[in-house]
Amino acid sequence: MNFEAIKSSIRDLPVVSVWPEMLGLLDRVGHREGISVWDYPAASCRSVGGSALEAIPAAAAVLCSLVSIHLVDDMLDNEPFGDFRRLGSGQAANLALAFQAAGHRLLGDTVRNPKIAATAQNILAEMALGTAYGQGLDAREAHNEAEYWTIVEAKTPPLFGAAFEIGALLGGGAPETVAHLEKVGRILGRFIQVSDDLSDALQTPAKVDWCRPRNNLPILYAMTAQHPERERFCDLVAHSDDPTALDAAHHILLKSGAVSYCTFKMIEFSQEAQDLLARTRLADPEPVAQVLRLNLKPLHRLLETAGVEEPELITA
Repeated sequence: MNFEAIKSSIRDLPVVSVWPEMLGLLDRVGHREGISVWDYPAASCRSVGGSALEAIPAAAAVLCSLVSIHLVDDMLDNEPFGDFRRLGSGQAANLALAFQAAGHRLLGDTVRNPKIAATAQNILAEMALGTAYGQGLDAREAHNEAEYWTIVEAKTPPLFGAAFEIGALLGGGAPETVAHLEKVGRILGRFIQVSDDLSDALQTPAKVDWCRPRNNLPILYAMTAQHPERERFCDLVAHSDDPTALDAAHHILLKSGAVSYCTFKMIEFSQEAQDLLARTRLADPEPVAQVLRLNLKPLHRLLETAGVEEPELITA
């Protein structure tokens, strides 16, 4: 899908077109073909027999939603490089509201069938409400893995599920097909959350995840699973701003089985998503299958690092 066409549809909204801060945030959004969540509506739309052009309102609404979510999430996480640092918290919150409203405006103004437009807006609203609830849960630290998954389920899958769901809806998909694709998106959201957790946990310098360590799966695992260096790891977590302590913590993440556990969960989610897609009746499953394949690449690289010669066979 043409990323510029998606951004242009947002820029052309009357209020957005004269709001420098909205335009500036929009211009800063980067695009990864097939990976960015605003590409998902086109994939699901094409899979049910529609066209990428028909999915542009959904793609633009999803992009607006993601910008809104990131603005708020950075404030809740107190991200050192969040946009609220330069804009101010009040302005950032106001812009988050504006982007969320713009998403609804795009669906309401450009989807010709009023019933479908209303349904699409309901999906977007349900996603936004669910994600906000999840972000609120994520602002408090989980006590155990069960609470971790409760937070993840509320926070991450709604956007990915809605992206596939609205795209399939605009493409004319049957209700059962639309529901199946929404579930595929949710599973993919869980996969991406674990993948992001693993990436964040292993980065240097320490990411903000180390400030609420039990909300990051590999760190939570190393803090709670039975292994010889659990107590030492918990001590290191409190000093993760020290490069030496962080390096030692990274070694324990590898030795404790935390990385292996995350890999196992990603394989589990990838197989679940592919199995559900295979059972879904589609005009052309390839666009959605390609989205899944592209998102699996980080997992394949991780498996290759571990010595697996053909990682694609494990996730097939």
